[in-house]
Parts: sequence; C-alpha cells; structure tokens
Amino acid sequence: MADQSIPKARTPATAPAQTEAAPADEGISRRRLLGTAGATGLVLGTAGAAVGYAAAPTEAAAPLTSLGADRAMFHGKHQPGITDGLQARGHLVAFDLAAGGGRREAAALLRRWSETARRLMAGEPSAHDDTDVARDAGPSSLTITFGFGHSFFGRTGLEKQRPTALDPLPEFSSDHLDRKRSNGDLWVQIGANDALVAFHALRAIQKDAGSAARVRWQMNGFNRSPGATAHSMTARNLMGQIDGTRNPKPSEPDFDQRIFVPETGEPAWMANGSYAVVRRIRMLLDDWEKLSVKAQEDVIGRRKSDGAALSGGTETTPMDLEKTDAKGNLVVPINAHARITRPDQNGGAAMLRRPFSFHDGIDPDGVPDAGLLFVCWQADPLRGFVPVQRKLDRGDALSQFIRHESSGLFAVPGGAAEGEYVGQKLLEG
Repeated sequence: MADQSIPKARTPATAPAQTEAAPADEGISRRRLLGTAGATGLVLGTAGAAVGYAAAPTEAAAPLTSLGADRAMFHGKHQPGITDGLQARGHLVAFDLAAGGGRREAAALLRRWSETARRLMAGEPSAHDDTDVARDAGPSSLTITFGFGHSFFGRTGLEKQRPTALDPLPEFSSDHLDRKRSNGDLWVQIGANDALVAFHALRAIQKDAGSAARVRWQMNGFNRSPGATAHSMTARNLMGQIDGTRNPKPSEPDFDQRIFVPETGEPAWMANGSYAVVRRIRMLLDDWEKLSVKAQEDVIGRRKSDGAALSGGTETTPMDLEKTDAKGNLVVPINAHARITRPDQNGGAAMLRRPFSFHDGIDPDGVPDAGLLFVCWQADPLRGFVPVQRKLDRGDALSQFIRHESSGLFAVPGGAAEGEYVGQKLLEG
C-alpha cells in the first residue's frame, strides 16, 4: 500500500481520447433521465467523482444519475483500466489454458475476449447469448484489461517471447501466499461504476472462455461510489486511511517512461504495455482498530483526518523527513509506511497503484476477511514493485497489521488497434 495516488480524473473536455461520454440516448433509460431532474443536491463532477481523488473545484458538475453514460474506449495506445480513475466495483480473475490447448486456441480466445470487451465497454450486449444483466444500464465506465502470466508462454510454445521483466517475483518475509490463488496463464481485470455492469462483464468473459480455459482464481473488490463525498478526494482504504497520495501523474514528464514499456522496448510485442503486480493483502482490522488514532497515524506517517504528512501542511505538502518534535524525536517515525514508500527514498522506484478493497465475509472466529486487492502498474517490476517491497520487508510499521495472501505478475500488452485483438502481435507475430 505505497504512499502514491492515481492521477485525478479530468472532465470530458480535457480527458484523453480513449474516454468519451456515450450519446444521451445510449444506455440512459427514460426513468433514469426523469430521476436526473430531481437530483439536486447530489451533483458532482462526474469524471472526478469516478476517481475519488482531489479534483479542481472548477470541474463541470454532472448528476450522479448520469454516471452510466460514461464510457472508456477499448481501442487505443494503451489498454483501458490502467490510467482510468478508480471504479466502484471490480473483479480480478485468472485463467489457466485447458490441457492440450496452445497458441492457436489462445489466439482464438483473445480474439473472442477482445470483441466482447469492445462491445460491453460501448454499452452493447455481448455477441452471443447475452445474459441481459446490464440491459438497462449504460457503459458505466466499464474497462476490461487482459494480461499474460509467466506460465502462459510455456503453454503456448512462446518461451522466446517471454519478457525478462516477467521473471517470478522474489519471496518476501511478509508473504503467506496461497498458491491456488496466485499467478495463472491469463489475467483479466474488470472495473465499472455499476455492480451489475461489472458482473455482466465477468460472466461474459467466463462464458467466452468456454472449454479453452478454466478459472484458476477470482476476486471481487469495490471502492467508494462516485458522488458519495461532497467533493472529489483521495480514496480511503478499509483502515480508514487516505490511501494513494503520491501516485505518479500523467502530467509528469517521466510518467510514460516509468509506467509503460517504450515503443522501442523489448520484446517488441510489449510496446506501450505495462506490468501488473496483483496482491491480495489481508488487513488485520481487529488488531488495527485497537490502536489509538495517534498510534495509527504514527504507523502510516500521515494524519487520518485529511492525509497530510505528520510534518504538517495539507495532503499534497511534501513530507519533511527531518522534522523533529520538542523532544528531538522524528515527527514522521523512521519506520512509518509513508516514509519507507516514498519514491525519493527508493531510488526513484515508482508504480501506479490502482487497487480495490475487498470483504469476503467473516471468519468463524468473528474476524473479517477484508483488505486490499493491490494492483500496481510499472514499466519494469524489478525497478518498480520489487525494491519498494523489499524495503517494506525490512521494517515497515504497517507489516504487523497486514498479510500478503496471494500474488501474481502479468505482462499487459499495449492497446489493440481498430480491427485487432489484444495480444495479436505476440500470438501472430
């Protein structure tokens, strides 16, 4: 849970080309339009609210009831679901190719999946046997993202095309990994601002897999609903902490360099792609909630109320790592999570975090099975995730309140051009 934030969303006037609003008559029912007229007092900047992060007060307002019209584009330089804002609902699912399946079967599957993703993200039904779960909704900012695991390349005879950046992650002392809920040949990330739209996409992807691949593991997550706060702000996690203040932003000159594989990078099929580290992190909430607010803030290094560093200022004020109190003690403890994860304390290592919270019920002993579905993006995990996690392993105060229970690393190729499917350059190259 690194101390970084996803870039704030932009209004449709300034949003990147891969995001657009669906036409007014597409996906918004008469009933929903009537509801919009009575929605005074529930208006926020739609794009900014969808992210849940700090947004400029001048952003155009839009009623909550119009959020279903927001649409992300399937085709583009990068796959959707990486730089898009946080969505209210998410599903992560990994598949293993069926025994005997190979490159040809994988190509046919990715072709089916890509067409389904394109249709659903446009607010259209899937091509075959649509379940009608999302019939009354618009696109609702749906994104579907596809990636390849380390084992995929051996299964398809493409070992020579496997990136060195996809080498298995090292073991960390805080790991308590369930191998059955880790890794996988293929990985799919689904996110939307409507739970039924997200489930509809999950079901369609699973049905499309048919006999070509079977589900290895699947996890469900959520974030705060768009419009739930009086203004756009950085999200909070299940510990109640503002989580994600220092994420790299697209406006930074080296953003693409740190998050995406360059067009001239190796292997060539990964141009404009990225690498996703996926971790299921259980939060030991009963232990955490026994701490005083002051103790919790010392663990994180930031105020719980507004996310400001303990050294003072606002959420975005740079942290003063040398500031001391009247007794000469560091105001931001030496083992505070926010101190350890700062990029300038890790040789500039950076990753774009885009997580979901999860709650999978309550154990028989009354302990909630809840935490963070950690998803981070980087051009090279050996220079992004790994050095930061190694440092956290050596003394992060937060470590005693969390447990890493599953892990995966996936190569996510660049976006598909019109008429192409995701991974086509790998599978047909």
